[in-house]
Amino acid sequence: MSETPAPTAIPGLSAAESERMQAALKDIAERSQKLLKEFAERYQANGPQPADPMHLTRTFMDFTAKMLADPNRLVQAQVELWQQYMKLWQATAQRMMGQPVEPLVEPAKGDKRFADPAWKDEVVFDYLKQSYLLTARWLQGTVKRVEGIDDKTAQKIDFYTRQFVDALSPSNFVLTNPQVLKATVESKGENLVKGLQNLLTDLERGKGQLAIRQTDMTAFKVGENVATSPGKVVYQNRVMQLLQYAPATAEVYTMPLLIVPPWINKFYILDLKPENSFIKWATEQGYTVFVISWVNPDEQLSKLSFEDYIKLGPLAALDAIEKATGERRVSAIGYCIGGTLMATTLAYMAARGDERIADCTFFTAQVDFTEPGELGVFIDEDQLASVEALMSKKGYLEGSDMATTFNMLRANDLIWSFVVNNYLMGKDAFPFDLLFWNADATRMPAAMHSYYLRNMYQKNLLVQPGGVVVDNVPIDLRKISIPVYLQAGKEDHIAPAKSVYKATQLFSGPVRFMLAGSGHIAGVVNPPRNKKYQHWLNETATNPPTLDDWKAGAREFPGSWWNDWDNWLSAKSGPKVAARVPGEGGLPALEDAPGSYVKVRTID
Repeated sequence: MSETPAPTAIPGLSAAESERMQAALKDIAERSQKLLKEFAERYQANGPQPADPMHLTRTFMDFTAKMLADPNRLVQAQVELWQQYMKLWQATAQRMMGQPVEPLVEPAKGDKRFADPAWKDEVVFDYLKQSYLLTARWLQGTVKRVEGIDDKTAQKIDFYTRQFVDALSPSNFVLTNPQVLKATVESKGENLVKGLQNLLTDLERGKGQLAIRQTDMTAFKVGENVATSPGKVVYQNRVMQLLQYAPATAEVYTMPLLIVPPWINKFYILDLKPENSFIKWATEQGYTVFVISWVNPDEQLSKLSFEDYIKLGPLAALDAIEKATGERRVSAIGYCIGGTLMATTLAYMAARGDERIADCTFFTAQVDFTEPGELGVFIDEDQLASVEALMSKKGYLEGSDMATTFNMLRANDLIWSFVVNNYLMGKDAFPFDLLFWNADATRMPAAMHSYYLRNMYQKNLLVQPGGVVVDNVPIDLRKISIPVYLQAGKEDHIAPAKSVYKATQLFSGPVRFMLAGSGHIAGVVNPPRNKKYQHWLNETATNPPTLDDWKAGAREFPGSWWNDWDNWLSAKSGPKVAARVPGEGGLPALEDAPGSYVKVRTID
């Protein structure tokens, strides 16, 4: 009987290291073969996919033609770049001879790619860093100076040029990243082998598409260590579950509070953990809090419409809240796209004389999409047609596709930093509840998502009286006359503050606009106990036409804005009554919060 030959030792490694490395390489080979086989089977079943689904080739060809139409300017730009290179080379040579030299270019504030001291202390890596930054600055500046292209195309060119520039950063490659080189030497290459295993794991998770892990998805479980505020599901339909949260005070305000979150993400961004839970904090201030938890739709719900989300969302919730509490009038909050839905709902209700919502707060919500920020890059006829074709196959858009779009807005932080950590450094993703929520995306039903993208982002019909019609009722945002609290984030890249502010000029009732420090998430989820960031308020009687005008008269306040909102809302919420226990009112409890809808996952 022949014996299995012992594996050949790998030079430079001990016997144990060699055995571990060869086991890892065998694992990689087997998993790679399986992935390739699955890819071939999908290719045969579905046929070849379009090489350019976003139609960028034509865009860049048109742009290149415009750029070549002015060769003198192109030559001048090239000469300027070479002059910068010469200065950098001279400065590097001086430094190599021991002379102190000031850098020609520095990373932008907050750029974490070059945080390692070697990028500054080691001459070679400092040269690589500055050469890259000079080239990146030159390339982006050059494309911005090309004449003869419309603003929409210019924005798209600038955005995708930045994606290209970010991808080519020396920090993203083994041989030009000092941290990765050091780790490779110290671990004798194990970091790269582990990184390849991480890459294969992410490809397996994404069923052939790269699903980069931003956090340890096994470290959190909805209802156990995130979304833990006590409460009950008191109503549900095919679109949503309605959660009523347990009171935290002996008495509560008469008027209940309904929160309408975005259906692109799950509601528990407002209930990540007790220390930063807006929901928990609101109950502690004496509010009876109800939250809509949207369904994670499948192909059976592909025909759900924007109108369905209004009728089976906030309007159904109002009926249920009245049964649960006996109160007909409520306060409401709309977050992001949930705010767009709430504005449409309010205009619909105003047209019908329905006064059940007494006041409304908007978190980073757009209603006028004239200036939607960089998300507008993805909204043109070619790209919308591609999205619709993709949705037609299953009846919905995968949440991961939406997540990729949002991640591209901050590619260095939300894509490339994890490429370096997971695949080059070979490290496991760090457990972080916010990134767990970010990865726990929801699907978009085809009919509703297409309607939203075309009528809001592309055509901007919501601001046009009668441009949007709900149940044969023309929508006019100017009919919204209830008090409004409008929050925007100073650094919001999804719903830019300038865009959010436009609502102040549309609603006809009193609008208290507040500008929060930070962005789309941290600008909202910022509890007072953290004492972080700041906010601005302008106490003039009427809001001026533009955000810049508003800022000119605004005053900065340290810390969270939550207390200002509480002061605004509490005055409108009526006298105190005995606290309401979920399930003991007019609606029985169906299950414990956070409910079953929020636990439906599309990827692990």
